[in-house]
Formats: sequence, structure tokens, C-alpha cells
Amino acid sequence: MKGIILAAGKGTRLYPITLPVCKPLLPVYDKPLIYYSLATLMQAGIREILVIVPPGEIKSFSNLLGDGSYFGIKIQYKEQKEAKGIADAFIVGDEFIGDDSVCLALGDNIFFGTGFRQKLRSAVKGIAKTNGATIFGYYVNDPRPFGVVEFDEDGKAMSIEEKPSNPKSNYIVPGLYFYDNQVVDIAKNIEPSDRGELEITSVNNAYLEKGELHVLPLGAEFSWFDAGTADSLYDAAGAIRAAQRSGKMIGCLEEIAVQNHWVTIDELHEKADQMHK
Repeated sequence: MKGIILAAGKGTRLYPITLPVCKPLLPVYDKPLIYYSLATLMQAGIREILVIVPPGEIKSFSNLLGDGSYFGIKIQYKEQKEAKGIADAFIVGDEFIGDDSVCLALGDNIFFGTGFRQKLRSAVKGIAKTNGATIFGYYVNDPRPFGVVEFDEDGKAMSIEEKPSNPKSNYIVPGLYFYDNQVVDIAKNIEPSDRGELEITSVNNAYLEKGELHVLPLGAEFSWFDAGTADSLYDAAGAIRAAQRSGKMIGCLEEIAVQNHWVTIDELHEKADQMHK
């Protein structure tokens, strides 16, 4: 499975702080925001990653992440010339995806919690075993402002609704999606929404109609933040600070790389010394 991080948003809700710097490069506590999306993909065991960025911003991201070799992964970059919606990531990344399955992570979504690695690996294995698509369901008390997913006891999705006034469940769909290779053709054939974008909900509904959309629930032991506003950035930073003060590292790419046996601690030290010469 390959991974895509969609980091091409302008961050207009955060103006003026995103005028000089892209939103995914903003600091969230002690790391750039994009580190948390990259950490999610790495915890899933994904080593080939495409970062989709706004026009003219490849250098900014490559200055931070390079080619990924420091973390034992391979990172490529591609510009999204025009904002066409989340599902456009699969069209922009068509050549990169090739014949593989793919995980799409939004560059402003932060996930962490006990057992999250196991949840991610389960999603990857599920796609390899049965194909189709797997999304997460995150429990909230008031799901009305979000995309809401209803699913049965076996995790099979039954419905998805955008901002329903009478939600059928308390589980919303956060910005992390696992798909088989059908997703490229599906994205190419969906119609733009009323706001002129290729919506990820349209992709998910295509899988739903085939009976191939699966849901993994995330309970109260997990934290998720859509860091698109000043308040959510602040809340996310506070939660990460609190978690790390208890001894857990959140979004530490070096730690994940070592845990995955992609690099050794000695290799990290050697590369760090080279970087600072």
C-alpha cells in the first residue's frame, strides 16, 4: 500500500498566519502539523508516500522532509495546480499509485491514542484481504456538523450523510481513508458537487453502493483533531503537550522509524550529525 498526504489547502480560515507559510507547516506544539499525518502513515507500515502541495511550495516541504530517507521511507512531491476537492488527490496521484492500494491522509488531521498502530495495520490488512475501502468512525456527542457514518456490528457501512439534522449514529468520518485500486477510476468518474469540488463523500458512497465500505470505530481512548482553525490548533497542541508530559511521544517520526526497524538509532545519530555540519 502507498500513502498520500493532501497538504494543498490554503488555510484561509487561519489567515493571516497562513499567508507566509502553508498550513501543514505550522507548528502544533513541538512539531510541524504535517508530521502528525506522516506519523499516521508510518505507523500503518507505509513507506512510499506522495505529498501533494500547493503550487510553488515543493521546496518548502522538501526542505523539511527531504526524500524521506532520514526516516527510512521514500517521499515524493507533486503540486495540485487547482483546488478541486479531496478526491482530486487520487487523480493528481494516479501515476504514483499505479496498481497499488492507497491510504489518503489529510495534512491537517491529527490522530493518536493507545492501540492506534494496531487499528491502522488492521485497515491495511483488510484492504489486502477483501479489497474495497475502509474508513474510520470517530465518536462525538454531537455529530450534526460532520459527515456521519452508520454501520452494523460487523463494521459494514450502511449510510453516510453530510451534516444531517437527525444523525443515524454518533460516528463521524475523520480525514483518513484506505482504498483498493478502484479508487482512481472512481475519482475520475464522480461528478463535482454544487461547490464545484470532487468530494471524498462521493468516493465513499461509490464503495457503499457496492457493499464494499467498511468502518473501524475509534472510541474515547483516541484523540482526533481537524486542525483547520485557531481554536483547534490550540486544542491539539494542548492535548499533545499533556500526552507527552505523561511520557508518550506523539508524532515522533524518528521513534516510529526505529520501532518499524526501518532505521537504527545509530543511523539516526549519524544522519543527524551530517545534517548539522
